Amino acid sequence: MNNQALHITNGDHLTNILLDLGLTDDIITWQEILCEGPTTYHVGSEEFLKMRSDFLKKFYDIDFNTKEFNKEISKLNQPESYTEIVLWFEYDLFCHINMLAVVNMIKQKGITLPIHLVCSGRVEGEKNLKALSELSSKQLMFHYKNKTLLQEKDIQECKDIWQIYCGKDHNLIKPFLVKTSSFQYLSNCLKAHLQRFPDSKSGLNILETNILEIIKKHTIKSRHHLLGYALNFQGYYGYGDLQFFRMFEKLSIFFSETEGRIKLNRKGYEALLGHHNFSSEINSKMIFGGVNKIDFKFSKRLNKLVESVQ
Repeated sequence: MNNQALHITNGDHLTNILLDLGLTDDIITWQEILCEGPTTYHVGSEEFLKMRSDFLKKFYDIDFNTKEFNKEISKLNQPESYTEIVLWFEYDLFCHINMLAVVNMIKQKGITLPIHLVCSGRVEGEKNLKALSELSSKQLMFHYKNKTLLQEKDIQECKDIWQIYCGKDHNLIKPFLVKTSSFQYLSNCLKAHLQRFPDSKSGLNILETNILEIIKKHTIKSRHHLLGYALNFQGYYGYGDLQFFRMFEKLSIFFSETEGRIKLNRKGYEALLGHHNFSSEINSKMIFGGVNKIDFKFSKRLNKLVESVQ
């Protein structure tokens, strides 16, 4: 048997980088954004694909290419052609939720090949966390050489968390926040996930609050200007342009826009002070896995999700 790996990357950009570096192994390019929208436990099932297609069309006007998706993952139908699977996912929530799904999909197909993880984040000599596509060729190859072999306990952890994420009680994630793990950034990502639910006082989640804080503290000239700040100061979320522009639209009740300037209005200041709960006014219909965002609130005092009073 040829010593060939099957690589699964977090997007086209990284796939192209690996190809430019001369990688000749087969590659599956994972294009999903499973940190948003409904999910089912059985990844790639008809129910899963229908659910994802409906969500992406409704929320982002994206036509989900089921045929292309199935073509990509069909490479997993011949595991005997490979000696290992290498996952390329980053330190953020966006990538980690996708990674959990991919590991589950591999195991749901009964594949027993060794699974390795290449994960970027902290890089020696660098101040900020780095995405894989931001690494130099030398740094990327260093990460590849030092990839992590996932043990059975790691795979079981992925299965357990994915099942919780697809379910109705995301507080079940809490024990994993303090559990020793081979996934260096998993705890940070899970904490970030719980804080995506509305704050029990303001009704805004941590990302939404951060956007209003940016507008308050900086001279923001446009939504594209605001996007730059939001992308750079989002911590462990890994959101992209699509997610933030949709968020800006939902938050537009909190700021005024004139030619060359965005400023907080009275509601914006009230939201930051926690004087009123604005969750009903934002009216977010976002779904995280198996739960509606608006059905729960994040209590800082209890450090857990509590059900919203309808």
